[in-house]
Amino acid sequence: MTDAEIEANVASDPDAFILGEAWFAQARLVVPERKQQLTLRLDTGIIAHFRALGPRWQTRINAVLKRYVEAQRPK
Repeated sequence: MTDAEIEANVASDPDAFILGEAWFAQARLVVPERKQQLTLRLDTGIIAHFRALGPRWQTRINAVLKRYVEAQRPK
């Protein structure tokens, strides 16, 4: 495909877009928070539940704990 054909296909696809220079000028780098490795004992049912959800199950446990901590903060 030529560049023109690619741009025409993108223009006709409502779910696709090309980021312009203005977008890149305003973009900022976001570095993910660094994680710390540790050993944690969890109930087997908790581990089984998250493992059954598939890959990245440990990341999901982290997300659940993070939401819990956020909910506990004073408003």
